[in-house]
Amino acid sequence: MESKYIERSVTKQIIEASKYFPVIVITGPRQSGKTTLISHIFRDFPLFSLENLDIRQLATEDPKFFLSQSTKGMIIDEAQNVPGLFSYIQGIVDNDPSRKFILSGSSNFALLKSVTQSLAGRAAIFNLLPFSLDELSGCIYGRSVDELLYNGFYPRIFSDNVPSHLLYSNYIETYLKKDVRDLLKVKDLMQFNTFLKLCAGRIGSIFNASQLSTEVGVSLSTIKSWLSILEASYIITLLPPYFNNTKKRLIKSPKLYFCDTGLACRLLDINSPEELSFNKMRGPIFENAVVLETIKYYLNNGKDVSNLFFYRDSNQNEIDLIISHGSSEFSGVEIKSAATFNTSFYKALTKMELFLNAGIRNRAVVYNGDFENTNSDIQIINFKNYNSWIKSIFQQ
Repeated sequence: MESKYIERSVTKQIIEASKYFPVIVITGPRQSGKTTLISHIFRDFPLFSLENLDIRQLATEDPKFFLSQSTKGMIIDEAQNVPGLFSYIQGIVDNDPSRKFILSGSSNFALLKSVTQSLAGRAAIFNLLPFSLDELSGCIYGRSVDELLYNGFYPRIFSDNVPSHLLYSNYIETYLKKDVRDLLKVKDLMQFNTFLKLCAGRIGSIFNASQLSTEVGVSLSTIKSWLSILEASYIITLLPPYFNNTKKRLIKSPKLYFCDTGLACRLLDINSPEELSFNKMRGPIFENAVVLETIKYYLNNGKDVSNLFFYRDSNQNEIDLIISHGSSEFSGVEIKSAATFNTSFYKALTKMELFLNAGIRNRAVVYNGDFENTNSDIQIINFKNYNSWIKSIFQQ
């Protein structure tokens, strides 16, 4: 069965960048659609995957010949597997900037390390996460929020109709327990599996490495190492707390989220949308989805994700998501998984200006109900329309 191609929001950014940079680098988690995307954009370029052992051997032993196979341009998938290629690519594009190299990889750390060492100033870098709600606007009609959260947003769920439980079971066995474990040189698989499940159980919570160290039974340095690899492999992401120059006692540790809610549900042994709807983790997973929608919007539009925060102080005042528009203006988002709106939802947002001591551009409550109000000072938004709200705050 032929896969259905779904347009990616970052496409225009990549095409524009390719006019000015001889090298385009696409990173992101495995199976997020990187190869499909770049093969669609650069359809005249031959594709070489360095996952293929024969091709990898050729690229390693005879890099000049390997890179000479196309005089116009070429796509190199999982390029981090042969880091020695990058110096040769540098020489080629310096002598002939019209040559194009499209590089992709699922290891952010390994790929970007090679790019910064050899291709600084020559490469435009993009991050591709699983689908956003905006990209799926024509595919989610009639699907409940619980179904969306449970199934997750990996492309094959929508383009090939692969059942989510099969996709994520395979993903965990093939990538998490093999690739990531090999990177970390994990000796005790049971401890690593425990770590993964404990991370999933901490979605939306302040990350406490010491507590995890005790629960898993490994050193603090091991926990930090495992976490950094999960982050570099696009399994988890960390949302930093917001700091200002006041003397308030503010939380200083980040919050933990997964890059896909479907993967998180599988690690939590949630087996259906119906089961998710009654699970104690439904609220955190809903929050996870909203935070990731924001991150996807930023990445797909070439914006800096370092402008995203949460706020919490020692008095337990908290705002789920803070969006910085510069040093003195912010937007705030409160995230509630309930289907019934309650005025208590925006209590913290009413004090946002006081908390941050800064100007406020926009404030919204994102929830799972049908009632919406986009004309009030604090807007009320249904989750499926959240992407439209993000767009609107950057058009003001």
